[in-house]
Amino acid sequence: MALTLSNPLRPVLLAAARSPRLERTVSRSGLTKRLVARFVPGAAESAVVEAVSDLLASGRFVSVDYLGEDTTDAAQAEATVQAYLSLLKAYGRLSAPEVDGVEPLEVSIKLSALGQALPEVGRAVALANARTICLAAYAVGAWVTVDAEDHTTTDSTLSIVRELRQEFPHLGTVLQAYLHRTEQDCRDLSGPHSRIRLCKGAYAEPASVAFQRAAEVDASYRRCLEVLMAGQGYPMVASHDPQMITAAQDLAAASQRGPGDYELQMLYGIRDDEQRRLVAEGRHVRVYTPYGDQWYGYFMRRLAERPANLVFFLRSLVSSR
Repeated sequence: MALTLSNPLRPVLLAAARSPRLERTVSRSGLTKRLVARFVPGAAESAVVEAVSDLLASGRFVSVDYLGEDTTDAAQAEATVQAYLSLLKAYGRLSAPEVDGVEPLEVSIKLSALGQALPEVGRAVALANARTICLAAYAVGAWVTVDAEDHTTTDSTLSIVRELRQEFPHLGTVLQAYLHRTEQDCRDLSGPHSRIRLCKGAYAEPASVAFQRAAEVDASYRRCLEVLMAGQGYPMVASHDPQMITAAQDLAAASQRGPGDYELQMLYGIRDDEQRRLVAEGRHVRVYTPYGDQWYGYFMRRLAERPANLVFFLRSLVSSR
């Protein structure tokens, strides 16, 4: 069990995220569809491009994730690549100049969706597919960040990131504070040009590799933040937790970082007013914006992360009526 003190439903929700039968049941629910419509702009590229345009107009940055993971079919991995290439062409038609040397447009990619789990050739296929996306992104002035998944993929993912960074030094990656290893990974990966998105973690992990109590995860998050803020890269603070946001701002000031030397990241549809308030203060705020029809696993993990997420979802649904 993971972080059950902070969310007793977490193990149930994470198990549900991998249940095809529950996915079919939940997908038919009118309530769920209305919730998802608030927090996933849509299945079509046109829907997410419209959402991206609105976010840019509000002064926010974006990172778009084409939903899907755990691909064991080479054809599906190729279809994911093509979806990103099409999205990046649409990016090229948007006006999004750099701000303080930071690219407002980004895509987030999961290596498991690019073929990482294919037998024998998975690493090579995922590396080649990620490189194709990086080339297309840099051609239109967009950044790429490689998402984190469950701990069994971490070594493979970081090895691919290190290899790609030789060609694309601004390639970002995600580290999860609930893993015991993450503080050292922050030290190893916080050199010049690095971009690390620090999140708490969204998968069910055993005690042998991950902190189990919410207080332990929070303490790890702060330690990791301190390492990143003292490093030479561009920290990306992915959290809705007001305490963590305050901690990030305090650590940035202590490290003599200005508002343009790091960014805050939140999920599409969550704490929208707070996102706008932070932008009005001159903060860099990037909104993680998913799209596609494989929304179920993403949605359930967001509910499992912490009770506040469920409150945010339900409150936003009520306020939309």
